[in-house]
Amino acid sequence: MKASKHVFSSLAKPIQKIVEEKGFLSPTDPQSEAIPLISEGKNVLLIAPTGTGKTEAAFLPILNKLIQLPRNLPGIKILYITPLRALNRDILERLEWWCRKLDVKIVVRHGDTAIKERIWQARSPPDLLITTPETLQAILPGRIMRGHLKSVRWVIVDEINEFAENKRGSQLSLALQRLRLITRKDFQLVGLSATIGSPNKVGKFLVGSDKDVEIVKVPVARDMKIEIIYPIPRTEDFELAAKLYTHPEVAARLRVIRSLIQGHRSVLLFTNTRAIAEVLASRFKVWDINFPISIHHGSLAKPARLSAERGLKDGELKGLVCTSSLELGIDIGRIDLTIQYMSPRQVTRILQRVGRSGHRIGRLSKGVVITMDSDDTLEAMVVGRRAYLEELEEVTMPQKPYDVLTHQIIGLFTHRRQWNFNDIIELFKKAYPYHDLNEEDLEKVITYMNDRYPRLAWVSFKDKTVVKPRENKYVYQYYYDNLSMIPDEKKYLVMDDTKDLPVGVLDEAFVSEHGVPGTKFIIKGSVWKVLDVYGDKIYVKPQDDPTGAIPSWIGEEIPVPFEVAQEVGEIRSTVETQIQKNVESKTIAKYLAEKYPAKEETILLAINETIEQAQKNIPVPTNRRITIEDWDDYVIVHTNFGTLLNKTLARLIGHLLSEKIGRTIGVQQDPYRIIIQTNQFANSMDVLETFHKLTDLDLQKISIVASAKTGLFKRRLIHVARRFGAISKDVDLSNVSIGQLSKNFEGSAIYEEAVKEAFDKDLDLNNTKKVLNEIQTGILKIVCLEKNNDPSPIAKTGIEKMSRRSDLIPPEKMRHIIIESAKARIFNEIRTLVCTECWKYITTKRMIDLPDILKCQNCGSEKIGISNESKEEILELFEKRSKTLTNKEKRKIKKLKSTAKLMSEHGKKAAIALAGRNLRPDDVKEILLEESGINDHLFQLIIDAEKRALKRRFW
Repeated sequence: MKASKHVFSSLAKPIQKIVEEKGFLSPTDPQSEAIPLISEGKNVLLIAPTGTGKTEAAFLPILNKLIQLPRNLPGIKILYITPLRALNRDILERLEWWCRKLDVKIVVRHGDTAIKERIWQARSPPDLLITTPETLQAILPGRIMRGHLKSVRWVIVDEINEFAENKRGSQLSLALQRLRLITRKDFQLVGLSATIGSPNKVGKFLVGSDKDVEIVKVPVARDMKIEIIYPIPRTEDFELAAKLYTHPEVAARLRVIRSLIQGHRSVLLFTNTRAIAEVLASRFKVWDINFPISIHHGSLAKPARLSAERGLKDGELKGLVCTSSLELGIDIGRIDLTIQYMSPRQVTRILQRVGRSGHRIGRLSKGVVITMDSDDTLEAMVVGRRAYLEELEEVTMPQKPYDVLTHQIIGLFTHRRQWNFNDIIELFKKAYPYHDLNEEDLEKVITYMNDRYPRLAWVSFKDKTVVKPRENKYVYQYYYDNLSMIPDEKKYLVMDDTKDLPVGVLDEAFVSEHGVPGTKFIIKGSVWKVLDVYGDKIYVKPQDDPTGAIPSWIGEEIPVPFEVAQEVGEIRSTVETQIQKNVESKTIAKYLAEKYPAKEETILLAINETIEQAQKNIPVPTNRRITIEDWDDYVIVHTNFGTLLNKTLARLIGHLLSEKIGRTIGVQQDPYRIIIQTNQFANSMDVLETFHKLTDLDLQKISIVASAKTGLFKRRLIHVARRFGAISKDVDLSNVSIGQLSKNFEGSAIYEEAVKEAFDKDLDLNNTKKVLNEIQTGILKIVCLEKNNDPSPIAKTGIEKMSRRSDLIPPEKMRHIIIESAKARIFNEIRTLVCTECWKYITTKRMIDLPDILKCQNCGSEKIGISNESKEEILELFEKRSKTLTNKEKRKIKKLKSTAKLMSEHGKKAAIALAGRNLRPDDVKEILLEESGINDHLFQLIIDAEKRALKRRFW
């Protein structure tokens, strides 16, 4: 306790006073360990569980130093960088209290910051600026803001784990080197994260390759409890399934989740994709529209996200169905439990997510994983065991990405017009992702910059200098157009060719990998077959047979690491060995329950197929055995190698088999198997031969050849080319072949970077080499199973789970569930309401909570406009209403008045229709003329109008 008191007592008296006022009686472990090091001026990477006071551990010692500086010292002294605007808002609220007490000026800056606010910041800079990496890129070149940044002495990077593995991080690391050019002195760096798999590497990423960093790591797993539940249907689940038009297995999972939510005060229900979050939230609302849960993900309108966060924090909601958007430290109050729907797939994910619960110091973080089949359960068991031991995945950083380098060389031109090659290399080598940058790398990039039209740089290779072109317009346009390294993902409209009606929208990630004629996929509960892809539209026809159909959300999935999938294979190997020794199933489950965080009955369910397969003397796929079997038109290859390695093998096998038989081969994979649709033109023996052939080939070379044919590589190439400024962001390249694109860029830095990115993100070449070597040396066996009419028990799991996990809805029940889902969605939509008569009344409400007639509580008018903008954005519009408005703002006012007219004439019914997706006031007017009540017909009209609006977006 003495040591704890000493940490706070080492701070200045004004800080000690407000620490006491805040109620911090004694420091937390992160504060005890980090505050002395930060006070000494050392760079620190602090890794500690969420809710243990990391922010204060970083901020208090810096604040302590700040208040000791002369009060009239101009400029920004502290930069606080976060990955999300929403996190910026939270950090502002959290730090504002401390700053207000000490008269320290703090502001937030991001892309939506009003011009008035930006001018004010330029005239009167804050002491502390909270921002994102992209906004930092935007203000670094500005003459006035650059002057203010000269005073920076401290930089805090929050949720640094969000940056280390992507190009946003590469760009940030170079931006920090450019910031050093501005400050002309070094600044102290503090990085914060709840979970990091490679602390030393991330520490170097934070500070640079030439600086020291202290790593403070507070164990995450010691105050954590994980439980894995594999629900199986009861009698009541068959009744619920009938009510919800789904499968009893899905109903069982919903029942268990609902019971858990009801048994706790506040719950986060995490899913691995937005699509699953939408389906889950919809199912709960169809079951009970008043069940106090809501949904939260990055694609939702701002009012809906803010309302969901507030609702949980204030106790109006008991749960939020969410994605990775709530993994980070957004303040949503105290969470009692986190539920993970389906395996979290990675250790870092489960630690980050379970760590969101039990925020009070000393409280247990509780997490429950709800699994859906044996693969999922075994995987969750492995991830859970590794989480307790904190065996996190290694961080893999992009290695000296060329597209980021191009952008940052332009950034250097804002410091001075001419640069020597060596000066660029020496400066940027200090950024850890570029620690091995050399002249050859630089030449590749500047050759492109020099040769393109219009030029981004003049280069003299003889003098080894790079010069900013005199025509600045295109240079700066390129720089500001590419502030973000997050690629713009295209959307594709799915059209039912038999009715010429829209079915839904698919993401570019899915279309790139699977959007070829003949592919069957599942979207919104139905199976469709791709007929043609034209521009940004995919023409399809309905299918009855779900076999081989791919869920539309699969492109969003988190990859399962090689090591996790291998351990699943190891469990199956253990089970097979014990069955061969005639050990009882319950004894095997009891043994595994001592090692893995699951009850014996759960483990018995998870190993059921493995036991059945071993008892039938069918070889089981393990970490040391690949099994191959023929079934119907397919060859199923069981490979416990994880997402990326299986994707690599699938691509290579598909490429070689296609060349051999002269036909296109359909291939898909999950972390535990590869399914090859051969249509009986090839069989298991051909696949076995292909495996052995692979061991003799140049893997790197054939991987490039195989990848370069795919839509996935085309997507990577387009994203990279856009970041280089070689392709305009609004140019439609849907009908340009991959061959044409590759030919245009082959031999350039663009093509090389696209290959690097594909190898980093889509393939696992290192482990593929390891696996092929083990096949060659006999460590890894391949067994072809005897041909049978039925698939093996483990294969059956892989085949059956596709339709079940995708929540297929029988066609005869589809219309009813669509209407019920639309009701649930629209009644739970949140909108901002505004009086367009006095402009003094503004509120946000759920559609279901609206009275039949809406009146202004200030003036009594019934002219209440409705908007999906946030309350804050509307208030800003209020303030400007009497001044000069932009055309965009005028359109907003006009729309508010149009909606107000409809609301005054039709009341709640108009609000419900206006809450439909992308509907204009004119669309709603037509609906209201056709239906006078709030009934199924009204919702059918809204659904039809939404389809027309969706179609309109793509025309």
